Amino acid sequence: MSGIITSADAIYTLTVSSLWNAPITLENWGSDRGWEQEALEMAEFRMSLDGKLNKGYVPRAVVQSLTLSAGSASIPYFEAIITGQQQSMSIYTLGAELTLKSTGRKYTFTNGGLNSGTVAPNGGATLEDRTFSLTWERVFPAGI
Repeated sequence: MSGIITSADAIYTLTVSSLWNAPITLENWGSDRGWEQEALEMAEFRMSLDGKLNKGYVPRAVVQSLTLSAGSASIPYFEAIITGQQQSMSIYTLGAELTLKSTGRKYTFTNGGLNSGTVAPNGGATLEDRTFSLTWERVFPAGI
């Protein structure tokens, strides 16, 4: 590893096979944050009355937020997903891959869906970033 931890050369591709035949490469991320995942809680712990710790694995979904600049050419794709889900009253199944060249890591997100998204940019001195929330069944890390 070179010690470089830039996000600038990351590649995020999104697949929505029910809408498009090829993956979409997202670009023009938000100015302060492009993507983030919530910490994955995978266990529950309970202390018994007599002081014994009991624990168990509990499967949980992975929640991820994507933040794009108001001028991103990727936004119409999310608007199409939102519109399609509203019209069909169903949720499209998504897949994604995040490649981090600087660290030599790749993350594959499977069996996901778009659960929320801003419908228009907020207006301030300039148009503000747009945020979209996705939920994934699994995330698989790997080297590239």
